[in-house]
Amino acid sequence: MYLSVQLSFYPFTDNHKPPIKDVIDRLQRSGLEVHANRISTQVFGEYDQVMRVLSDTMKWAFEQYGQAVFVANFVNGDRRPDG
Repeated sequence: MYLSVQLSFYPFTDNHKPPIKDVIDRLQRSGLEVHANRISTQVFGEYDQVMRVLSDTMKWAFEQYGQAVFVANFVNGDRRPDG
C-alpha cells in the first residue's frame, strides 16, 4: 500500500530552523520521496517503510532536541504532486 504524509515539526526552542532542517535532511536521506516547503514536508512511499522512517525520525528528534510537536496527516494512496 502506498502512503502519502504531510508532516510538520515544531521544536520547543528559540532557534527552531536548524532542528527543522535536520529532520528534513534525515527524511531526505531515508530513500523515501520527500518534498519540503515553507509550511510542511510531504513524504511518499510504501506504508511500512514510511511508518518505520517516521518512527525512527521522531524518536531521533525527541532524543536530539527534547520537547517538540509533530503534526501529521496520512492519506493512503499516491498524492504526489506529479503522481
